[in-house]
Amino acid sequence: MWDGEPLGQAEFTRRPMPLVLPPWLRSQETALGTARWAVRYAGRHIGFHAWRTPAYGLALGWWVLRGTVRAIAAGFGWVSVRGEYQPLITAARDAKRWDLVRDLITERRTLARVRMKTTAWLSVSGGSAGAAGYVILGPVFGWWATVGAGLGALWLGRPRTAPVLPAGPVLPLHLELSADMLTDALRAAGLVKADATPQLVTPPLRDGNGWAVTLDLPRGGGKTAADVIAKRDTLAAELGVDEIQVIMARVRAIAGGHAGRLTVWVADDDPYLGAPNPSPLTCMDTFSVWDPIPFGRDARGRRISLALIWQSMFFGGLPRRGKTFAQRLPSAAGVLDAYVRHYMADGKGGADWRPMRGVAHRLVIGAEDEAITAFLAMLDELIVEMGRRFAVLGTLPTSVCPEGKLTPEISRRYQMPVIFITIDELQEYLSAMAGPVKEETVEKLARLARRAPAAGFILNVASQRPDADSVPAKLREIISYRYCTQVVDRTSSDMVLGKGKAAQGADASILSEDHKGVGVLVTGPGSFEIVRCDYMDLPTFAQLCAHGRALRVAAGTLSGDAASDPVAAAEAAGVQIPTVLADVLYAMHGVERMHTSTLLARLVNTDEDNYSDYTPERLAEELERAGVQRSGRQVKVDGINLAGYRRADLEAAVPAGATLPGPTIPKPNTDGDR
Repeated sequence: MWDGEPLGQAEFTRRPMPLVLPPWLRSQETALGTARWAVRYAGRHIGFHAWRTPAYGLALGWWVLRGTVRAIAAGFGWVSVRGEYQPLITAARDAKRWDLVRDLITERRTLARVRMKTTAWLSVSGGSAGAAGYVILGPVFGWWATVGAGLGALWLGRPRTAPVLPAGPVLPLHLELSADMLTDALRAAGLVKADATPQLVTPPLRDGNGWAVTLDLPRGGGKTAADVIAKRDTLAAELGVDEIQVIMARVRAIAGGHAGRLTVWVADDDPYLGAPNPSPLTCMDTFSVWDPIPFGRDARGRRISLALIWQSMFFGGLPRRGKTFAQRLPSAAGVLDAYVRHYMADGKGGADWRPMRGVAHRLVIGAEDEAITAFLAMLDELIVEMGRRFAVLGTLPTSVCPEGKLTPEISRRYQMPVIFITIDELQEYLSAMAGPVKEETVEKLARLARRAPAAGFILNVASQRPDADSVPAKLREIISYRYCTQVVDRTSSDMVLGKGKAAQGADASILSEDHKGVGVLVTGPGSFEIVRCDYMDLPTFAQLCAHGRALRVAAGTLSGDAASDPVAAAEAAGVQIPTVLADVLYAMHGVERMHTSTLLARLVNTDEDNYSDYTPERLAEELERAGVQRSGRQVKVDGINLAGYRRADLEAAVPAGATLPGPTIPKPNTDGDR
């Protein structure tokens, strides 16, 4: 009730009624998972015993032989009656009652003669019946008689104390999540009192490649589901598995849960190893960034997608753990949208982002002085564009812009494409700046992360060392989505994911060196997931960027640095450019002159395998072979005159046939403000 009026179905959500079906049949995924596990379990046992069939055959033969001997020995003992009378005769002799001994021997002999006659009669009768059966039924009767006799001998010769068959195979994990086991684990972690027991809401069920159970914590203990999630490592140790195999989540009220109810999923093995999952983006012709972007899969193999509109992202972690691969996925989605404008800054200056030269409106390479100047100019351009957009949005009527935010219709109608701001190795830029300049730069980035999403800006930042000096908390704490690959400890994990996240269970330090492309994704104050990112290598990313350039040329949206890059234009036109010439032009991006020593250092940073043994003489020979004619051997940079190259001389060597697209003239708006 609210103000005396009942709430309708649209104003609130009712809890679902209890389901009738058993838990393992309540979803197709669980039912199929249970069936797959049963088939795999049965198949493993069948294969285990089938491989041992020859040994089983020898054992059966031995049991039949032993059963036959036992049957003959038992028959002889029954006919002779020695086993029945021997204890009595021995006892009478010990008592020196010789008359009783004589009577027992006489009685035994009499009974033995009777049993011998009975045995003879049974033998004759059995033989006659067998002969009659053979005459009537033929050889079939003989086979059945042999099988019957063999089964009888097999039963008599079976092992009396050992099991008939050996124990079955040991599967990777056979976890019985009983109430006692969970109680012991929770007590060991200090989450349940000694006299309390958690209640199983659902029994252990097969769910994908693991077991799932839902439980309620006992009341009166003062513990919540969040407390259990925070002690995942202790629970994993008590369950006998690695903590990476234990996935826990609180059951919210919308799903019929409460603060003390949680689901526990235990994988059969490490769920984040194995063959990588190719990104679905590689199979798409176009993509709209207004839709959720495919990012990866969780431990159970479920698709994880990110709605990046109105959001920003921060990537962190140790080197060579797949951080750049993960950061490229959102940018790759933006490349497939011809109405996305890219601003790219690569503080490392390597080859990871080189394909972006064909689509990026602004491209900054490296963190040298001229690159920092270009980086600051790029930020100023973005701040001005943000102000312009908010000014335009503020003048639009509510019928066109009801929430004061960019929409797909406004984006196309008023020439305001979504802007992707990708900054890799941000610490390289901030660490090279003086105090006041650094503070001003951080403030600009914070403004872009805080205000610009409403104007269609998506900030995508990565850093190896997100500490207070390299990337201040003032910037990190306002970025909504965060992704962290392996780090050395919980403190480093909190630097990326947010203060206190490790205590809540979002801890990237539990990842190992084998978890490349795996990280902890935080999407809200209480929402996190360990995600294995989709895989997209550099050659695939390069092909996708080439396709993105073609989309922009066709849509008339190619602009900025990409529109004036001769190498990108030549590659798009299919014109072959010598590799060394393309690499040198990339290393000199945004620079008119560069000393040879600086150029060689940048080439090594871009591709160490190919350029580590280059000398100034060899570089000059290779460029001359590529058609470069230097207008002068010496160039002046920052007042220093040394051997070097001019960008104009290099661009003049680009083969003919690489035509740049003409400037795009925005179409006038003829719709007014309707």
